[in-house]
Amino acid sequence: MDKQKRVGEGIKKVVSTMMDKVMQNVLVKDPFIKESHHAAKPLYAALVPDEIFKGSHFERRFVTPFGGVWEKLAQVVANENHGHCSMGHTVNGVVGAESLRRIQEVLNNLEHKKGVAKTKPDWIKELAYVRQGGGDPIPVSVTCDIFIHNTETDTKYAFELKAPLPNSDQTKVSKEKLLKLLAMNPKQVDYAYYALVYNPYGKKEDYKWAFPMRWFNMHTDESVLIGNEFWDLIGGDGTYETFITEVNKLGSNYKEIIYRDYLEIEPPQQSEQNLLK
Repeated sequence: MDKQKRVGEGIKKVVSTMMDKVMQNVLVKDPFIKESHHAAKPLYAALVPDEIFKGSHFERRFVTPFGGVWEKLAQVVANENHGHCSMGHTVNGVVGAESLRRIQEVLNNLEHKKGVAKTKPDWIKELAYVRQGGGDPIPVSVTCDIFIHNTETDTKYAFELKAPLPNSDQTKVSKEKLLKLLAMNPKQVDYAYYALVYNPYGKKEDYKWAFPMRWFNMHTDESVLIGNEFWDLIGGDGTYETFITEVNKLGSNYKEIIYRDYLEIEPPQQSEQNLLK
């Protein structure tokens, strides 16, 4: 079996394992019982169809187990391609006091305070400015979402991994982490990235979610990876297409099970329109 097939099998195993647990929960261990719902919330039941609350019941039992799915998928993919990948990895190093001060200066300038002209993010200039700071050495620890060590090339990668539409506070924290990681002396990582697992806008140049764009130039900053850039870096060329293909195959199967066995209705003819692309 070639590498991309093994990557595909790994992706399928992660997603199907989590989905099987969800289905076991909602169909067997903790099903929606309409009589209990009617007894507990008679006013709601009188006003709103049971199917609405049945959907909410499913959603609550779906969201929790899928909370770390992106990191788990990334780990499976990167382990296959690079040899080692860990989640929630802490990098310990030393950063100069002046470099740390400059990191806060960079972040403060991007805050967009009232009455102050907006500063546009520029990763190359910001990183160079921070690195030139130096100063008295101060121990620093940074916990990154994903850490990859390529065992053949001895190259180390750190990632802040986010959903497609992150908020501003999340992104600010991630930028601070990346600057600290790349300001460490001696060097502890070779590359550090702010990565979005998927691009709902299609092309990178079309990405327009405003919150992260306060902190990064999402179109041109070399520290930003979106969708296929991230997956192909950690898994090799073609990984993103493999990821899309496997998820859509699984989605088609599980949607039919959910419609028939959980919602107890026939799947609509257009049920495959929401494919991952």
